[in-house]
Amino acid sequence: MVDASFFQIGAVLGLALLGGLLAKLLRQPVIVSYIIVGVVGGPAVLGLVSAEEDEIKLLAKLGIAILLFLVGLKLDIHLIRQIGPVALVTGLGQVILTAAIGFGVALLLGWDLTSAVYIAVALTFSSTIIVVKLLGDRRELDQLHGRIAVGVLIVQDILVVIAMLAIVTVGQPGEQALASDIALTLGGGVVLLGVVALLARFVLPRLLEWMAKNQELTLVFGVSWAVALAAISAWLGLSMEIGAFVAGVALASTPYRESLGARMVSLRDIMILFFFIELGSSLTLEGALSQLVPALLVTVIILVGKPAIVLLVMTLQGYRATVALRTGLTLAQISEFSLILIALGFSLSQVGEDVVSLITLVAIFTITMSTYFISYQDKLVTLLHPLIQPLESRFTKGAEEDAQRHPYDAIVIGAGRLGSDIVRGLRGEGAELLVVDLDPRALKGVSSYGVDTLYGDAGDPDFIKVLPVHETKTVVCAAPDRSTNLVVLESLQRLGYGGNICLTALDRQTATTFESYERVTVVRPFQMAATSIVSGLKDRLDASRTSTENL
Repeated sequence: MVDASFFQIGAVLGLALLGGLLAKLLRQPVIVSYIIVGVVGGPAVLGLVSAEEDEIKLLAKLGIAILLFLVGLKLDIHLIRQIGPVALVTGLGQVILTAAIGFGVALLLGWDLTSAVYIAVALTFSSTIIVVKLLGDRRELDQLHGRIAVGVLIVQDILVVIAMLAIVTVGQPGEQALASDIALTLGGGVVLLGVVALLARFVLPRLLEWMAKNQELTLVFGVSWAVALAAISAWLGLSMEIGAFVAGVALASTPYRESLGARMVSLRDIMILFFFIELGSSLTLEGALSQLVPALLVTVIILVGKPAIVLLVMTLQGYRATVALRTGLTLAQISEFSLILIALGFSLSQVGEDVVSLITLVAIFTITMSTYFISYQDKLVTLLHPLIQPLESRFTKGAEEDAQRHPYDAIVIGAGRLGSDIVRGLRGEGAELLVVDLDPRALKGVSSYGVDTLYGDAGDPDFIKVLPVHETKTVVCAAPDRSTNLVVLESLQRLGYGGNICLTALDRQTATTFESYERVTVVRPFQMAATSIVSGLKDRLDASRTSTENL
């Protein structure tokens, strides 16, 4: 006789697999499918799973603990320092403005003050899992908008933990927390942080160094450490989420965090699905239908409002509108942490099932739509460019003023890894260069070579017009993406540029396309690296054969 709980979990996992396969066919994140699986498998449809089942609840809590542990694991102090002012200002500005708008909309829709606060906070965060996954698939994590988006997500992750801490400190189920209770909770938190800090300084690095010889033990330690601190935190009157997060932060500065995080990601993906399934199973059809219209309204506000806010905040900091728009489109959804936050409020009896239903629907709608926003980002930017054009004018003017008009030997577009190597090599030959990039940090890095630098977007045809190309012998585009290289090529041809053009291609098809144009030289970094490696190996093999023959 098969145990009922075992059968239940097996059935849920089978449904999750089918839902995940369907999501992949529709090019959707599996998170959405897990929530829908919870609805289908829940009491409203098949009755396979209930949010009240202890087994599902336990697995859901373990998933949340591991998720927050991994968030804390990423927050190395050195990484936080590298976030940069743009991510910090954009993150804080977006959170504050989105929360203000969300709070006002919630009140207008008739929610009480506490529910409105929860809704407002939940709407501010964007999904780290979704954004990092999709940007990674598009190879945009290293691009400027990708790095800024990840920085903003880190800021949001810190803020959501602070929000959780505030909730569990001031809110108890069904009663107002007394000052003494708050003091005891905070005191327990201070003691916990002190003990963890001492362990992180004197014990954990040595323990991990010893365990690193056995990868299985390292994984077991990571899970045990996260769950133990989560349990202790809950016992002290804080939340398990806070404890799991602190457990990750304690290991964030160790040299083993990357290895530990990589091994635990798969476990996180498996365990967190139970949280989303549990959440979906608590969503009744009646509750969903009652919140459908408000959810659609809030979804539109998120899809339009978040990109607009990011666009405003970043352009005020001096970034081009196209970069700001790409960043905003990337962040146009609510987060898995929004769902966790609302679930926490529900467990504390601070919000009702109607708020849970609302935020769950908004999560499904915004995550679904933002996936297409990221996938078709280039087309959306092109479509919306006339609307954001007024924000670009001052940059174009600045470029005209800053671009030096004396003859250059070459203009190098892109100051990344490939571009900086090209700049260093050309400067070694005594060439006079103008280097163009959207990333101020990259320009600062190459400026040490004694070159002129210019901040600007080479993917914008209007920007290419202001470059002194007619006084330049060669234009080199070291940007890795095909679209930027193509814009540069077509813009130069429209301008009647008669010099040499060097473009970058990462694949054979792109290289063939570029080589069909006159006066175009194509650089294929991967092919060149492979050729160099093969040549080096051949020399070693030849030397080895010669040595063997001599023997």
